[in-house]
Amino acid sequence: MQEAQWIWMNRELHKWNDAKIHVLTHALHYGTGIFEGIRCFRTEDGPAIFRLREHISRLFDSAKIYMMEIPFTFNELSDAVKQTVSVNNLQECYIRPIAYYSYGEMGVNPLPNKIDVAIAAWRWDTYLGKEAEEKGVRCQVSSWRRINPSILPPQAKATANYANGSLAKIEAIKAGYDEAIMLNMDNVVAEATGENIFRIKDGILSTPPASDGALRGITRDTVIQIAGDMGMLFRRNTISREELYTSDEVLLTGTAAGVTPVREVDGRSIGTGKWPFAQKIRQAYSDIIHGRNEKYGSWLDLVEPRRMEVRV
Repeated sequence: MQEAQWIWMNRELHKWNDAKIHVLTHALHYGTGIFEGIRCFRTEDGPAIFRLREHISRLFDSAKIYMMEIPFTFNELSDAVKQTVSVNNLQECYIRPIAYYSYGEMGVNPLPNKIDVAIAAWRWDTYLGKEAEEKGVRCQVSSWRRINPSILPPQAKATANYANGSLAKIEAIKAGYDEAIMLNMDNVVAEATGENIFRIKDGILSTPPASDGALRGITRDTVIQIAGDMGMLFRRNTISREELYTSDEVLLTGTAAGVTPVREVDGRSIGTGKWPFAQKIRQAYSDIIHGRNEKYGSWLDLVEPRRMEVRV
């Protein structure tokens, strides 16, 4: 991890290595936290945060599902995200806001504990490896199933949910793959451990619906809108494991991963390895996030330089 200088915690900026919590913080023991992954990209007008409003909205949605009363307004958190990027003088970065039940009472019931909020930002160039965008990634269908909505809410971006993905990721890495694809309890495709998944077959782009366990990803939504504007046929439909194998192309999408092609699933090569549709989508996505497409200008929030105001 490329450390930055400051982390925002409950309206105060703390030195990176001083941003600490108590070892008995409730979320550390019981997974009672919610978070977002946001990206800031370099544009001709300066650093710009991509789809900030949608990310903060989803954070509040996750909090509502977990009955967490975030002690800040939408605008306060949006401004805090911009402040965190600005004071660290970052031109491109990954941003991690997190809200969590903090130190106070132990036990499964989190409600007696207050909600703390922190925001960190750091330079993160690649998520699935340096060669992922050019050569594609190798995926394994995991033996671990995606969490069922009757067990944990998949549409909440909660820390607890990612223990599920971590098990699948570990399994894939230990087996020599780059990433894992998770099926749901009905044995159909849900998503990868930190990305949504798309299939292209005979010119039709498809992705699993949220009802199959896929998080409504913001990059997922971006790709859907890009595809529509490009005139591609698109469907939300259930995808079976074997349909992955017979795809012309498979893509993974996510804030950290961007738009990444998949070259292999369970030892089976996908398509021809040329990814013509994926390349078009990737180029359009790159133009949007770097401010080269005015049509999507409303998706970018410029980060203005500001004087350092630190309270510790």
